[in-house]
Amino acid sequence: MEARDPELKKELHATLQTRRELGEEYDSVLVESFLEKVEQRLDATVDRRVRRRLAEERTAAVRGGRDSLDGWGERFGFALVSLILAVPLSAIAVVNAGLLGLAVAWTGIIAVNAAHARRTLFATPRHDRRNRDTDWQG
Repeated sequence: MEARDPELKKELHATLQTRRELGEEYDSVLVESFLEKVEQRLDATVDRRVRRRLAEERTAAVRGGRDSLDGWGERFGFALVSLILAVPLSAIAVVNAGLLGLAVAWTGIIAVNAAHARRTLFATPRHDRRNRDTDWQG
């Protein structure tokens, strides 16, 4: 069995050795002492994970500002293409259905652009997942 935390393994061996020397009447004290050390180690690990997660979220938020500029280019390109396609669609709609056809065509163009803008604005960033097992090692 590979120890995840060599310090805790040493503490456990020391606790067991102390128990052998002192006897069973000190079991509860020794167990309490060892569990307190384990709890401190767990608290340190949780604190480290929380700090890492906050740093990742801050980094993502800062990058979000830059990413929104990249998203702006995508939205602008999509809007430009839809406007270019709107010209022939408008002509076809007017010829075949008059002003009502034009209104339906532009309603569709606006709806497609709004759906695309909503998708790009509210897209959630993917976070890098790390192997959390290494946190025990310091």
